[in-house]
Order: sequence, then structure tokens, then C-alpha cells
Amino acid sequence: MASSSSSSISAISLLVFTLLSLSCPLLTLSASVIEDLNNIHPPPDFNTTVSNNCKTNPSLRYCINFTPLSLPEIFKFTIVASHLCSESKNPNCIDSFPEINLQNRPKIAPLYLSFDFFWKYCPLTVSSIDLSNNSLKGNFPSDIFYCSQIQSLDLSQNHFSGEIPIQNFSVLTHLTFLNLSYNSFSESKISDSDQLFKRFNSSSFMHSGIIPDKEKFKIKALLFLIVFPIFVLLLVIFHWWICFSRPDFLPKLLRRKHKFTPSMLKAATNGFSKKNLVAKSEGIRIYKGVLRDGTEIRIETYLDNNKISREKRRDFVEECKVLVKLCHKNLVQVLGWCDNRRLRAVVTEWIEGESVELWVSRVDPPWKHRVKVLMRVVEGMRYLQEEWPEVGYELKSSNILLGEEREPLISRFRVEDQSGCSKKVYKFGVLLLEMVTNRSPRQGFERGEASFVEWVRMNYPDNLIDEKRKRKEGTLDQATQAIELGLMCTDLSRGMQPSLDQMFDNLTAIYNSILASASPYRKRVHGDRATGPLHVQSG
Repeated sequence: MASSSSSSISAISLLVFTLLSLSCPLLTLSASVIEDLNNIHPPPDFNTTVSNNCKTNPSLRYCINFTPLSLPEIFKFTIVASHLCSESKNPNCIDSFPEINLQNRPKIAPLYLSFDFFWKYCPLTVSSIDLSNNSLKGNFPSDIFYCSQIQSLDLSQNHFSGEIPIQNFSVLTHLTFLNLSYNSFSESKISDSDQLFKRFNSSSFMHSGIIPDKEKFKIKALLFLIVFPIFVLLLVIFHWWICFSRPDFLPKLLRRKHKFTPSMLKAATNGFSKKNLVAKSEGIRIYKGVLRDGTEIRIETYLDNNKISREKRRDFVEECKVLVKLCHKNLVQVLGWCDNRRLRAVVTEWIEGESVELWVSRVDPPWKHRVKVLMRVVEGMRYLQEEWPEVGYELKSSNILLGEEREPLISRFRVEDQSGCSKKVYKFGVLLLEMVTNRSPRQGFERGEASFVEWVRMNYPDNLIDEKRKRKEGTLDQATQAIELGLMCTDLSRGMQPSLDQMFDNLTAIYNSILASASPYRKRVHGDRATGPLHVQSG
């Protein structure tokens, strides 16, 4: 009974597939064949035939979970099986189907692999599958594992790639011959593929990609043992260079605050180029630079011809640690320092404005603006005296810079003995006299500031103010008050120098007097004073 039913299914399948082959040759129109298979329906008695077969031989794969809904798929399976049996040149396909042999059939082999319904019901009589030499691509054809009874599997001479499902080979308990050679599978871990290698000899995996290639292994070993340590060493050197040479490449949280390196300053000034050099004097060079984040800076470098002792370098750093803490609107902000055997420098913010010296000589600013600048300078001095008495500063007109809205900024500092207040007041007096008289101690005076102060005293009060300022109402009186204050500041013989508060109060009074003089509603008589200023005492 079973033989008769199987013969009936095979006969029907051969008849239907013969009709398909006549209307659409499988070798050239595979898409049409698949389409025709989808349009074919089982004959009316096919259900009875399959049911009888399953009763006779329930081990048939299509008998497992058989339902009427699976009939179309089983019918297509019988058609493909019959044709594939014939294509594989089996001698008697009606009685048996021992071998699937599509060796060197690159045009139809991909098509049969795509018939998942065939592999799902793989005939139990198939013991050998040969798909070699077809240039097949893609992952391992896992549908083959449905044919769990096979004894031989040849997938060599193809282009399969990806991982091999090694664990699935456990279902092929009867497999005695395996050939996966000449493919492009991914290299497998020894631990995963150990059982597979024990079952089959190395000829099964020649040039398959599964077994680690000795040459590749040597290269990898070489890379690991030689190149990798070199890479790590270079990485360490690079990180060392970043941390100690160019920390500006690090995130702000990882940078050393206020510490600049020679490489950073060199990069900021284009290698300390002449184009970036803005001033120089004996032992000092001043450059303009731009940091990596776009911040413009002023770099004051010190030329040390001889090696500096470690103690002096330490003192320099301690001094800079004080200067970076200064914070006032009339002080240039000290950003940090560079302490290196090859370079010592102090880095401050860059002020685009000119110095007071250039401003006075070039612009000849109004008297009101000059007094306001002097008031702001005293404010900076008061801050330093109250908060940082150990910090000294230079009050030369060339070292006081004008920022936004003509705000004066003291630009040069140093840590010194705290007993230097008298000297600071003296320096301010020289600055005041310089701004009132439009004369510089560095121009035409043999002994510098001392000769300049003597010249002021000798010409006080009539010969110090130009005619233009004399003609302006009130200006002569205000300028005279300022000269008196300047002379008191520079008088070191009596010990009667004014305090910083007194200096500020007098300048404020002069400034208010200037504003009042400029008002059209001024009611005061020429020569009246808002407050009683300090007077120069005669010898």
C-alpha cells in the first residue's frame, strides 16, 4: 500500500514538473518556475494519498504535525523532490532518492537552496549532499540540518562566509564525510570547534577560514609582541607630551591651573616670531600671543643668560602664585606663569589699548579725563595696599594701559618688602606730575625722575602749564592743586607724604571742581574749591 501511494505521488509530481519545464525551462527562468509553483494546487485526492502514506510510514517528515493546511507545501515538496532527484542523476527516482548532487551546477544550485519547504521535508532516503564548486555566497545553508540522516556533506569550492553553526552539527549523527574547504568562513574559536575538529580531519577544512591560518597567526603574534608594545609606548609618550608639554589639549578639568609650558607659549606666538614681539628692554621681551581657545595674552619673558638656581626658580613660582590671585578692575589680570630651565615668563591678559604715556602725548586728552585716570590708578593702589601689601608695582606711564572706556590698568607687579609704601606714593607723584606737565622723566633729564621733580619745583607754579590750559577758566587753579599734590607725594625729606585715602579725596575734589566748572549753572566764583586740598609747605 505504501509503495503504491509513493508511486502515485511521484507520478503526479513528475507529470506536473514536466509540464512546468516545458513551459518555462528551469535553467533560465527560475523566477517563473517559483511563481508557477506558487500557483499550482494539489489534485483533489492528494489529501487521501498523503494520509495513507503517513499511516503506512509515519516517520516521513511531512507526516509530523500534518494538517490539511500544509498540503500545498507538501505538494510543492513532492514536485521539487522529483525533479531534484532526476537532476542528481539517481537511477530510480520512483523507488529511492539517495543523493542530492548539484556539483558544478551554479545556475540551479542557488534555486534549490532557496526552496525551504523542500529542506523542511527532506526525504529520509537522502544520504549524501554535494553542492560543491558552485560559487555560492552568503551564510552557511542551515536548512541542510533538516536532513539529519545524511552521511556525506560537500560544500567546498564556494564563497560561503560568516560564522559556522558548529553546535548544529550535533544533529548530523550519521555524518562521516564533511568538506568545507575553499570557502571564506569566519575563524572559529578552538574551544567551540574542538569537537568538530575531532570528528573530521584537517582536509575537511582546508582554506575554509575556520582553522587559524599559520601565516596570519605569525603576523598577529608579531603585531602583538612587537608592534603592540611600540604602540603602547608611543601612546604613553603622546599622553606624557599632552600632560607636560601641551596640556591645553586636555579638558579644562584636567589642566594645571595657571601653569603654562614653553610649547604652549611657543605655539601661541608662532615660535616667538618677530611679528609677535611688541616690546623689548634689557633682559625682557614682551610678546602678544593667542592661546588654543582663542584667548589673547601678553607674555613677558625673561632672558636668563646664566642658569638660575633652584631656590630662585622656587621664589619665582611662589611670587606668581600670589599675582594670579589679584583681582581688581584697575589691575591687569595675571593668568599664570612658565617656569622652565629654558624659559621663564609671566602671562597676563592682553589689553588692546595704548599706554598712558602714548595716550597723553598723542591725543592730548582733556584735563577731566586725565584726573579720572589718576583717580582709578589710586583705587588700584588702595586695593593692593589693603589686600596684598606685599605686592609691588610699577607706576610708570608706559606700564599703565588703557582698557575699555579709558579704564587704566596697572600692568607690572612683583612681590617685595611690605615697607615700600612711601616709594609707591613717590612713584604716583611722579606719574601725576608727568600727566599735568606733559613732560616725561625719560626725556631730557639726566638723573631721570629726580631731575624731573627738581625741574617741577623750580618752575612751580607759573611755568608748568601751557597757555591753552591757562586760558580755560578754572583749569589753572585745578592744575595747581594737582601739582601741589604731586610735589607732596615726591617729598621724601619731611615724612609728610599723603596717604592713599588723602590722595584719592584730593583727586576727587579736583575732579568735582572740573565738572562744576564745565556746568553752565556754575555759581561758584573762580578759584573756589569744593574741599580744602593739601598744600605744599615751603622750606
